Amino acid sequence: MKNSLFVGGLDFSITSENLAELFGQYGTVASAKVVTDMYSGRSKGFGFVDMSSAEEAAKCIAALNNSTHKNRQITVREKEDKPRRAPGAGGYGGGDRDSRGGNGGTRNSNNRW
Repeated sequence: MKNSLFVGGLDFSITSENLAELFGQYGTVASAKVVTDMYSGRSKGFGFVDMSSAEEAAKCIAALNNSTHKNRQITVREKEDKPRRAPGAGGYGGGDRDSRGGNGGTRNSNNRW
């Protein structure tokens, strides 16, 4: 078991400090972070908590998974690792374009305006 936990179904008013207080009842919280929208700053309704030991993380899962907090049922489980991307795999997708970006803006039988 890992020390890192995923917490879903959070009320949008919960802060990282509130999350740390909630999990602090079951052990030592190394860190707690509510994920927020980078533009609005509003909570996305989930977060991550790192406990100081795997035993404390297991205690949190047992006590808090499917429990109700601020009138919402929360999910607590082990944090899953992000899938690793292949080296050089960018996020922009491929394409069969030359350096001019397509057909260069010319009009032909394949590209009608």
